Amino acid sequence: MSYIITAERQLLLSAELAAARTHAAFVQALERTGTAFGFSHMACMNVPVPDDTMMTPLLIEGTLPSQFVREFDRHQLVRRCPMLLRARDSVMPRCWHLLENDAGQDADLPHELHTLLINYNCPMSVIIPANSPDGQRLLFWFMGNRNSLSQSELNELTLIMLQALDSYNCLKRSDGAAPHSLSARELEVVRWTAQGKTSVEIGQILSLSDHTVNAYMMNAIKKLDCVNRTQLVAKAIRLKLIS
Repeated sequence: MSYIITAERQLLLSAELAAARTHAAFVQALERTGTAFGFSHMACMNVPVPDDTMMTPLLIEGTLPSQFVREFDRHQLVRRCPMLLRARDSVMPRCWHLLENDAGQDADLPHELHTLLINYNCPMSVIIPANSPDGQRLLFWFMGNRNSLSQSELNELTLIMLQALDSYNCLKRSDGAAPHSLSARELEVVRWTAQGKTSVEIGQILSLSDHTVNAYMMNAIKKLDCVNRTQLVAKAIRLKLIS
């Protein structure tokens, strides 16, 4: 894989994040950042507190596959992933590689998480915690199939995530004045999606075709400025549109 020269890459990616004026643009900039470093998936999420058991309500933005999140939550890995737990009281980035003997802090990873990451072709992960000025604790999680990050790459990615944090805070301030209105039917579809139901299953429950369910879903995704179902559910929970 050919990488952009470090200084140029950091400048370009930070500038794209700074220019993001919508959540969709922010996610695209984060995704492009991950791709530039050889990662295939990313998530921006709240750092879990002791009472948290599920990833879904913690997700803010991201490109994690819906099935990955469902499996993660089925095994309650939020409470069992040591890298997530350490993010509660440290802003130190954490990296691990499941296939490199000398590149991991993965010895204490739960077996289910190890299997899940391998099944999604994501043996390498980095978690970068960040503290928002208002006290919110966030983390950025990048995962994929690449060699371990060098120290210079980790330093570079951490600096880019400082810009991501600043951009996220700007979007959050804008969110405070933005209306978020879903129709009753759209809310029903989102609620059932949050419970892990597929479009076909939701259609059977609501006596709708899966095509109609998907139409409601796409409307909700557009209204809440999201990019996929996982992000939609996370944002609807965060906005207290569903519980």
